[in-house]
Amino acid sequence: MNKHVLLVLLLWLSLAAGASAQPAGTYSPAQAHSHNDYEQTIPFWQAYDQQFGSIEADIYARDGQLYVAHAPADIKPTRSLEALYINPIVEKVRANKGKVYADATYGLQWLIDLKTPAPVSLPLLVRSLSAYPDVFGQNGPVKVVVSGNVPKPDQFADYPDWIQFDGRPDVVYTPEQLAHVGLISQDFKKYTRWNGKGLIVKKERDKIQQVIQQVHQQGKKIRFWATPDNVNTWKALMNLGADYINTDQIAGLGQFLQQRQTAEYLNPTPHTLYHPTYRNNDSRSRVRNVILLIGDGMGLAQIYAGLTANRGDLNLAKLLNIGFSKTSAADTYITDSAAGATAMATGQKTNNRAIGVDSAGRSVSAIPTLIKKWNMVSGLISAGAITDATPAAFYAHEPDRMFEREIAHDFLREPVDILIGGGYRYFNEEKVLDTLRQRGYQIGTTFDQLTSLKRPFILLDDQSVVAMNKGRKDFLQKSLQKTLDELKANKSGFFVMAEGAQIDYGGHANDVRYVVQEMLDFDQTIGDAIRFADSNGETLVIITADHETGGLSLLDGDLKRGYVDGHFSTNDHSGIMVPVFAYGPHSLDFRGVYENTEIQRKIMAILQQYHKEN
Repeated sequence: MNKHVLLVLLLWLSLAAGASAQPAGTYSPAQAHSHNDYEQTIPFWQAYDQQFGSIEADIYARDGQLYVAHAPADIKPTRSLEALYINPIVEKVRANKGKVYADATYGLQWLIDLKTPAPVSLPLLVRSLSAYPDVFGQNGPVKVVVSGNVPKPDQFADYPDWIQFDGRPDVVYTPEQLAHVGLISQDFKKYTRWNGKGLIVKKERDKIQQVIQQVHQQGKKIRFWATPDNVNTWKALMNLGADYINTDQIAGLGQFLQQRQTAEYLNPTPHTLYHPTYRNNDSRSRVRNVILLIGDGMGLAQIYAGLTANRGDLNLAKLLNIGFSKTSAADTYITDSAAGATAMATGQKTNNRAIGVDSAGRSVSAIPTLIKKWNMVSGLISAGAITDATPAAFYAHEPDRMFEREIAHDFLREPVDILIGGGYRYFNEEKVLDTLRQRGYQIGTTFDQLTSLKRPFILLDDQSVVAMNKGRKDFLQKSLQKTLDELKANKSGFFVMAEGAQIDYGGHANDVRYVVQEMLDFDQTIGDAIRFADSNGETLVIITADHETGGLSLLDGDLKRGYVDGHFSTNDHSGIMVPVFAYGPHSLDFRGVYENTEIQRKIMAILQQYHKEN
């Protein structure tokens, strides 16, 4: 195995090593606990705005009043329990007609840590809260749990039933006493000295798991204090099954938990993979056909997320010849699809938003136009609008990607034999379809017409290019198969570009499920392209991306169950390199690290060699 392939495989294996945890249950801000909430810049309101399910306040009794403070020296007249917590809580519950949060089904656990003895503090607390039975009473939405200097368990029953107590896992309670326990808490350091990085060692993890199971068997919820406070720890506590996640980082944990539904995905059914024969894969024999597959927004994290969801393998992962493309545009470090696709279609860097022109705005020819001199034919496919930036760069010449009417009209100047995707309105508004009919093109407007069309043809159906999670099914696969069937008889060969457009859409939406489902659909199309390449030994398949979208990183995963947990750093493109996979003759030429413009130049050099020899 050469060093380059080994390096890539080692990268993937290192990612896989951290992806063995079981997926967590459903978590939301309901499981967030604001530790020492009163030390926040704005007590109560910061945690409330993040819709935390649990808030903690330390209190001292002094001169018949209750004050919120961490130590006696911190006591101030303005920081009474009533001012900082009771009044705001009552105000919100009554404004929300009996609910803590207007748009949430859960209430609030209020953990009150007694810093002065219970005989002094508790009567004052009961007196203060008894004035609001609709809020703190037995049927109120706020659950009051007393911690710190709690009375002895045999004294729990001396207090109102709506006052519950914070228990400990190593205390043996009678059934009657346990009925007054509202929560079980423990010092995390009692079980581990883990610093929040990497994994908790198995021996310590087993101890924590054991105590959580014990508490759950008692029918209670558990919280650990003194935990590390970072994303890795939050995720570890979720995987362990802790009921509350302790934090001083309210905004960070709030955002993390709010994104859980779009951050996690469990793939129910992996797809079957094609096993390549590697026919002519490491040779530089002749190339008659080129299939360029562009996963828009597809970086290494998107690929590995798909691989994880597909139980540890992809068609893409079976390819041996791999390189990396540098994606910057002519005018900026981070490219958009217009500049990225133009570089791959024309071999010229251009400015962001520009389609099929160089950085000075001059039109430059794309691969489908350049290969006509060799009597080659072409097809363009997109799982999105065919007038969008990536496919448009292969036939249009416009200063801005937003000029979709003009992009559609440009197709008349440099048409290809087959065009499949969305974007019907732009082709229809500009009367492009009428002109194409006059030139002998068959026009389809619904996807079920695909099988009956003969080249040259155009199929534009916006209803069929919705997201996979909205019912797109096998649009990309069938479109590629039809295009290959129609073009393969051409003796001089063909060029096909097919775009998995919506991997990018999922990245912009910061939705892991969206990304993974689109990645898996794209990978099935990759399998079909490899199968076709094996059928004749003269087809080069190239799979790459125009850029990465979302700054996706993988926080967790399970290769056996197909579970993925990701985190996005942006809702836009990032500047990282993207992989280039190649299969078939001359696939060796795509190893290494190079500018995105080299993809077009390599394709043209390979095809020129074939046609020079023939």
